[in-house]
Amino acid sequence: MKQKIKMITFMMTMVLAFQLMAAPVLAQGSAYPVTITDQAGREITIEQEPESLISAYYISTSLIMALGLTDRLAGIETGAELRPIYGLSAPALLELPNVGSLKEFDLEACAALEPDLVILPMKLKESAAILEELGFTVLIINPESQELLKEAISIVAKATNTEEKAAELLGFINTQEQKLEEQNRDAEAPRVYLSGNSDFLSTAGNGMYQNELITLAGGANVAGEIEDTYWVESSYEQILSWDPEYIIMASAAKYTVEDVLADENLAVCTAVQNGNVYHIPSDLEAWDSPVPAGILGAVWMSGILHPEQNAEEDSAAVLNEFYKTFYGVETNEN
Repeated sequence: MKQKIKMITFMMTMVLAFQLMAAPVLAQGSAYPVTITDQAGREITIEQEPESLISAYYISTSLIMALGLTDRLAGIETGAELRPIYGLSAPALLELPNVGSLKEFDLEACAALEPDLVILPMKLKESAAILEELGFTVLIINPESQELLKEAISIVAKATNTEEKAAELLGFINTQEQKLEEQNRDAEAPRVYLSGNSDFLSTAGNGMYQNELITLAGGANVAGEIEDTYWVESSYEQILSWDPEYIIMASAAKYTVEDVLADENLAVCTAVQNGNVYHIPSDLEAWDSPVPAGILGAVWMSGILHPEQNAEEDSAAVLNEFYKTFYGVETNEN
């Protein structure tokens, strides 16, 4: 009898060991339900891994793509056709239902898609509350600085069980930040004026994401004295008093480099006299916004401000590595 019990025990142990070996290994953070504090300070519990996502914000859409979740998107923000990276990386996104914009979010369209998880920006906090009353799970992000962008990446990754991919993305961003800091540490920071999208006289103060790009690129924002979290109006007189050595135009600027160089009001500006007026490339994304690719704006700008430390071909290699790794797109953008 004892021998029989030992045999049965041995067999059960072997079966259990086999089952454990055959069971899939779960990545860290994959256990649900998971509770997350979003960037509005709200505690959100996600009961199971979301298979259907809605993003009402181009920044979260770009992030979802970078995390490899494109096929889970059921609806996105209005204006997808204006985002070149969507068509290049995931053309199917252009055919998805849209749920409106920051100014006109479509609650009914969003609810009709019955998503497992909705990702909204801070400006749609009231809409988030309504959706939650209807029984939907909503995550709010607010990536208005480099650190907040990194936090948003981590939050969305934890919610969607993509922490391994997020670690790769954050590693890339951190590596480029460290490289820029090392390359430009001993270089003098040239004075930079960054002009806005619709108006050359609008600029970014020290409370904006664009200010961080200038700093990361090894420049000094001439408007850094301005305490504001949104675009502010300057004047020609103010710009001439700052006398920037470089003028960098926002990616979506509705005017051209030639317009700035030909502006008689800027004729005595050092940047104009030296021909140092540049337009942030926009063939892929707006690098002067807190999208996952925003770090590339600093890489590109550093090549403009410090070409001796940041060769053009090196910057191009970084851009290609990023888009190939996270969006499956080959590019020679520089």
